[in-house]
Formats: sequence, C-alpha cells, structure tokens
Amino acid sequence: MHSRTYSSTYTRTRSKKTTRTARLSAAALAATLAFSLSACGGDSDDNTGDEGTDGATETASTVTLPKLDGENLEVAAVWTGPEQANFKKVLEEFEKRTGATVTFVPAQDPIINFLGSKIAGGAPPDIAMLPQVGAIKQAVERGWAKPVGAEAQAQIDKNYAKGWQDLGKVDGKQYGVYYKAANKSLIWYNNQVFENAGATEPKTWDELLTAAQTIYDSGVTPFSVGGADGWTLTDWFENVYLSQAGPEKYDQLAQHEIKWTDPSVKDALTTLAQIWGKKDYIAGGADGALQTEFPASVTQTFTGGDQPKAGMVFEGDFVQVNIAETDAKVGTDAKVFPFPAVGDTAPVVSGGDAAVILEDSKASQALATFLASPDAAAVQAQLGGYLSPNKNVDPSAYPNEVQQKMAEALVAAGDDFRFDMSDQAPQAFGGTPGKGEWKTLQDFLKNPTDVAGAQAALESEAAKAYGN
Repeated sequence: MHSRTYSSTYTRTRSKKTTRTARLSAAALAATLAFSLSACGGDSDDNTGDEGTDGATETASTVTLPKLDGENLEVAAVWTGPEQANFKKVLEEFEKRTGATVTFVPAQDPIINFLGSKIAGGAPPDIAMLPQVGAIKQAVERGWAKPVGAEAQAQIDKNYAKGWQDLGKVDGKQYGVYYKAANKSLIWYNNQVFENAGATEPKTWDELLTAAQTIYDSGVTPFSVGGADGWTLTDWFENVYLSQAGPEKYDQLAQHEIKWTDPSVKDALTTLAQIWGKKDYIAGGADGALQTEFPASVTQTFTGGDQPKAGMVFEGDFVQVNIAETDAKVGTDAKVFPFPAVGDTAPVVSGGDAAVILEDSKASQALATFLASPDAAAVQAQLGGYLSPNKNVDPSAYPNEVQQKMAEALVAAGDDFRFDMSDQAPQAFGGTPGKGEWKTLQDFLKNPTDVAGAQAALESEAAKAYGN
C-alpha cells in the first residue's frame, strides 16, 4: 500500500467465508493499541527512517534460498518515495543472498490495468505487489497469477495466521504472500499543538470534536486531509461506519448485501459531516483538501514549528514514512492515538499488500519464499513506516517503541480482523481514481450537506460495479 494506493480490482468480491475470516477484533485490538500507544508516547526520540538509511542491517538467515547468479527479475508495485526506496533495500538483500538481479517497476493505479497493458505487450513483471484481496482474485481469473510453490507455502504456513493466509487464497489455492500490513485506524497529532492548546487525546468521537474545537480556538486548523487521494476518504468512512454500524453491517455493505442508501450509511455520512462540513476545521478548506495529496497532508501537519497548517492527520501506521521527511520525531513531536469510538467500540481497519507471481520460475518462487520469511520483513521493519503480518518477525526489528507496539498488537489479533472495505470492492467502485467511491466521497467532502445525494451516487456506482 504505497501509503496506500490500494485499487480494488475484480468483478466480484471474495466469498463471505474468506472475507469474514479477514476480521480484526476491534475491541481487543483497539484497547491494546490505546494502552500501547499511550504507554510509549514519549519514550522514543527515534525519527522513523533514520535507521538504516545507508543500507539495511544484515539479518540472521532463517530461510534457505537457491543460488540464482545471472537470473533477472522484475517486481511491480505502486509504491513511491521512501516506501519504494525502503522496499528496494529488501530486494537488495535478496540479490546479495542469491546473486540474482531484481528491478523495481513503478506501477500506476489501478495496478490491474497497468499489469494488463504489460501482459498484452508481452512484458509482464515476474512478481506484482497487489494492494487488495480483489486484485488477487482478478489476476487468478484472468489466468495471470501462478500458485506459490512448496518452499513459499512452507514459509507462509509457519509465519502467518490463518486469516492472512486465507486472504491470499483463491478457491483454496495460495497465490498471494501478504508481505505488508497496515493498521488504518490511527490519528497522528502534532504534540506541540496539543500542548499549546491544552488538548488531550480523545477516546470517543465527541471528545475528538472537543479536541478539534480546542485546537481551533488556539489558532491552529484541527485537521489535515489528503482529499486529492480518494482512498483516504474511504478510510475515514470505513472507520466511522465500522464503529457506528457495527461489524455485521460492515460485512454486509462490503459485499453489497445492503445498499448504500441504507440508513446506516446516512448515519455515517452525517457523522463525517461534523468534521468535513466545518471548512475551518480542515486545512485549506474542502477545496484545499481536494488539492492535497496524502504525503503533503502528513508533512504539513509536522512542519511550521508550533504553527503548522494543521494539528492532526488521520491515516495508518505508514504515516511514519512521511513524518520521517520532516524534523519531527515519532513519539515526541509526532504522537498517535487510536481512531476514537463513534459507537460502542473503537474501530480497527486493516489493509495489506501481497506478492503474486505472474511469471513462474525458480527465481520468482525464491523471491516469494523470501518475502514470506521473517528475514525480508526484518529488513524493511527497521526502516520504519512498515508493519508485517508475519508473526515471527522480532518486534525489536522495528525502529521505535510506538512501531513495536503496533506490530505486536497486529500479530496478537491473530485470525480475527476486518479488512479495508474499499479493497474488497470491485475496482470500478472501490479503487479507481476519479471514479466510484473515491470520486463520490470527494464530491461529498466538497458538499457534505447533501447526504442523500451522496448515498444515491454511491449506490448507483456500487450497483454497476457489483452487477446487482
């Protein structure tokens, strides 16, 4: 998830069984994160990204890889900036261990369309990092994806909870290796802004609104929103909806078993409008937010001394990659709290990126095996802005205590977690820039008084994409 450019991509979502296996125990994990993040909020002066910037530290080998001298591989992903640079260090470690040469191929959203053009031109990458469960299914349906071999499967069986294994399966066969995960239910804040305003970390939505008003009264705009990237807006909606409507409704809406005109969607949009509808609460107002890409939404929150453009920014653990581009230090200048409870329980939404083999060979299978091992994850973990669903990655591999606690909580969730809703949707609805849910929520950010119009537009787009 290049800071997430997830793009959902298939004509029908995963089966209920698979999707509902992919659930996160929101109450337990949110409580764990709340304790963990508050407990280590000021303990670390590490600036995420400082560790290993000149090259990843060697990791102890836990996986046997073949010698691949003279072999060439291409790996495609939508990651950019520091996220791409950090992943390249993982590929460099693989090169060092095997003698193969690996080239990173920058992809565009939607990645399935990008891959389709590469395959049509006779030049598919060997492996693609697919940022949603739907993309894996569509790659299989189109005959592109190849199953993992015995060595990669052994690493998956040993290192992953069943829920993460199932996310990479289609019709019971393993195609995806979930290399990267995300906790997408976090709000990061400028600690100096909070201290100056006398604001405290909120645990409920009402407390979040109170904190926002307190920050506004101190002379700082409360929120930075990367509205130019429609996926950030889907994440806002999903967190509010999961907490307010509950997990059963969340699953039903994710499968389009209930319509977007359902009263539960109205409630969630109305709640979102309490923030989106107050132009002075969002840096640059709605128009400014719609011109702000995700990375800038983060950096403008942590630059400008005690007068940044905003006091808070919502998004996942990967925000740390962008904080690292500022002078702010995670745990001291930049702190984080779990997305507040809108209903009875605080939400926790997860996402992830899976390696899928498109060109089957000894070398591509070896790389899939490496990416399924703790060795690969440990390389990127130390660079920051990354979480692995691999349960055998030592928490000490992460560069600061905040990240260590996030990783421990993710692994502790085991099989029971909720996956990003838009990433379960067909590409046309949940994962295409300027279309479907992304575009409709951008329109709603611009005009949050038109709840009914937004619902009607969402349902119209969903019905076309799901074919019902």
